[in-house]
Amino acid sequence: MAVNLVNVENVSKVYGTRALLDGVSLGVSEGDRIGVVGRNGDGKTTLIRMLARLEEADTGRVTHSGGLRLGVLTQHDSLDPKATIRHEVIGDMADHEWAGSAKIRDVLTGLFGGLGLPGFEHGLDTVIGPLSGGERRRIALAKLLIEEQELLVLDEPTNHLDVEGIAWLAAHLQTRRSALVCVTHDRWFLDQVCTRMWDVQRGDVYEYEGGYSDYVFARAERERIAATEEVKRQNLMRKELAWLRRGAPARTSKPRFRIEAANALIADVPEPRDSTELMKFANARLGKTVFDLEDVTVTAGPKTLLQHLTWQLGPGDRVGLVGVNGAGKTSLLRALADAAVSQGEQQPPAGRIVVGKTVRLAYLSQDVTELPAQLRVLEAVQQIRDRVDLGKGREMTAGQLCEQFGFGKEKQWTPVGDLSGGERRRLQLLRLLMDEPNVLFLDEPTNDLDIETLTQLEDLLDGWPGSMVVISHDRFFLERTTDRTFALLGDRALRMLPRGIDEYLERRRRMTEEAAPAPAAAPAQQQKAGVSAADARAAKKELQKVERQLDKLSERETKLHAQIAENATDFEKVAKLDAELRELSGEREEMEMRWLELAENA
Repeated sequence: MAVNLVNVENVSKVYGTRALLDGVSLGVSEGDRIGVVGRNGDGKTTLIRMLARLEEADTGRVTHSGGLRLGVLTQHDSLDPKATIRHEVIGDMADHEWAGSAKIRDVLTGLFGGLGLPGFEHGLDTVIGPLSGGERRRIALAKLLIEEQELLVLDEPTNHLDVEGIAWLAAHLQTRRSALVCVTHDRWFLDQVCTRMWDVQRGDVYEYEGGYSDYVFARAERERIAATEEVKRQNLMRKELAWLRRGAPARTSKPRFRIEAANALIADVPEPRDSTELMKFANARLGKTVFDLEDVTVTAGPKTLLQHLTWQLGPGDRVGLVGVNGAGKTSLLRALADAAVSQGEQQPPAGRIVVGKTVRLAYLSQDVTELPAQLRVLEAVQQIRDRVDLGKGREMTAGQLCEQFGFGKEKQWTPVGDLSGGERRRLQLLRLLMDEPNVLFLDEPTNDLDIETLTQLEDLLDGWPGSMVVISHDRFFLERTTDRTFALLGDRALRMLPRGIDEYLERRRRMTEEAAPAPAAAPAQQQKAGVSAADARAAKKELQKVERQLDKLSERETKLHAQIAENATDFEKVAKLDAELRELSGEREEMEMRWLELAENA
């Protein structure tokens, strides 16, 4: 029988006139892996702080088992700015002692890329004071994971981690024996790590078995039966469940919900996006050219990040951009944005960026300081426009879009300066969409957004017609909103990944294992292989053509699968469609082989 570690009995907490938690009773036992979700401001952090006894409850009590070894990661670290990384993480351990520990080696390699901490100028002897918030976050996490605990309480552990770091952390936590309570907005991470969910809503906490995918189904089912939530929110849950079941059925290794019930619940839910219809609309709004890059070089100060880049962003393209920190993701978006704002006059150091004449670009940066602090929320939105056309006949007023983004009627009259970080991020996104752009650049759009707001944003983007480039470490959001994935692997090139994030992680793993050469060696390697610069540019052009053909083949395959499902009782029709599908699969395999050949020379 599992030993009870923490008991929360009839706990209440009030801030001002608002009850964040009202008579909540919960327990954490050995082996529990609990994910905590809920809207920003509903009390997730307050709940886990009381659980860890970092904050006192107004009423009720929290009890720990005797001698509980507890590890806590808060959103604000308590690292000594004068200390070195070695002092905070390793302590007084001798080099041969900590280097002989497989656990310490795994943590340092997983969070910092190697035992020598290659991203830090003086390695372990780097002083903490001048470091960025993201670097301090990794140090605090490493310090925590090296120790042994019976219970880990983590508040947003994936913040400031890239895709690779998040994948490592998930794998690491899966192997730990300690119980876990974790607040995070990263839905992929929740699915990988958690076996129970706590949903904090309006002062209460609802418990669910399973990871995030299971929670989506169970909550949608509970709300349908109880009929306590508005229809809009139920539909959003059903839509996300439909995507989980159809688009990525293997997200949980052992789904606990009943497959038949899930399929019945989503039977009348359409696909998230009608790609063909959106593409037609995008062509009408954008024309044939959006961004064409020819032999472009992208730099950041004296550092060359991308070289000989030939790439095309077409009308209706939805692209996810991943890569190691510092590889040039944001710099690439800035180069494109500079060319768009200057109408093609501002060009990179080498090469040329051609911008379509009809491009209306909206760029969501990571900086939220440009919001007018003195205005109220609704006024800040109306400052851009009173009504917005979201495509496909959808039109909304500023007030309606505010409500969709979680700003109720009362909240719409709150001064912008009084908003939280997550609310300011939501408002920033809202103002961008009100300007009716036809090209969106989103640089880490999920920062500070809760899961419910992310779901609403995804629903809004599903019907948005235009071209879109998304940089995000949130794997779930990236896979949900984009159709193709490109990677910057640190070799000054942009690579298409037909298999998405999984392929990116595999490539990064191989690069680490094989100790890939530095970026500067890439051009020399190309010349050594006997490929001239002109041939490489020609290969890149053909590569773009093959990528578009692969996209078209994928669309045809999707339609064929849908037709087979529709005509399941017509065996003759199914046989004919199946033969066509097999022929299409063969054509796709040939095209993928050609893509691989070209990728080697590009």
